[in-house]
Amino acid sequence: MTFLRSAARRPFRREWALRGALAAALVLAVGSTAACATQGTTATPSSASTTARPSVSPPPATPATPPSSEPEAGPHPPARVSVPSIGLDESLIDLGLNADGSMQVPTDFDEVGWFTGGGRPGGAGPVVIAGHVDSPTGPAVFLRLREVQVGDLIEVVDTAGTAHAYVVTETADYPKSSFPTAAVFGAVTSDELRLITCGGVFDQAAGSYLDNRVVYAVRAG
Repeated sequence: MTFLRSAARRPFRREWALRGALAAALVLAVGSTAACATQGTTATPSSASTTARPSVSPPPATPATPPSSEPEAGPHPPARVSVPSIGLDESLIDLGLNADGSMQVPTDFDEVGWFTGGGRPGGAGPVVIAGHVDSPTGPAVFLRLREVQVGDLIEVVDTAGTAHAYVVTETADYPKSSFPTAAVFGAVTSDELRLITCGGVFDQAAGSYLDNRVVYAVRAG
C-alpha cells in the first residue's frame, strides 16, 4: 500500500455520520498492510461491517466565505506521541484515506502517523495512531509496541503544545481477516486513543503479517 502525506489537516468539525461510515468501511491498510513491513493484499471486510465506502465531494473552486484569520479553536491535532515504557518519543505525520477508502500508512518505516479522519486529543475520540513494526531491512518505529502493558502511560502533545495523558486499558491482537473495524475506529464520546501496528506471524508468501496489534488507552485522571 502506498502512503501519502496529507496536504492539509482536516477541519475539526466532522460529521458523525461520516465517522460512522469510516468505521464500517475502513478495512484499511490495517486490515491488510497497515503499519506492516511489506505490501500485501487488501483485506475483505466481514459481512457485519460491509458498507459503501464514503465519498467526499470536491470542494468548490472558490470558497463561499473568506478563510478566517482567527486561530483554530481546540481540540488541536496531535503533533507528538511518547510511550515512556518502551522508550518511544516520535513526531506525527498526517494519514488520510487512499482512493479505495483504506487508511494511508507512513511511507517511511521510522515515521508514526495520525489518522486525520479520527479524533483529536482532548475531544471525542478515538485518536488513531499507526506505525510500522519492521521494515525489509530491520526493526521499525513500533517494534516494541508489543511490550506495552495495561497501566502504561502514553502522552500525546497537540499542535498547541498541550500534553494529554492516557493510560493503557487493553492490548489485543486481531487476525486481519476479522479485524474489529467498528470497535477500533468507531466514534466514541470520550477521549480515547488507539495505537496500531502489525503482529502475529509473518506470511512469507503474502508478504505481510497475519494479525494487527491494537493498544487501547483512555484519558488519564
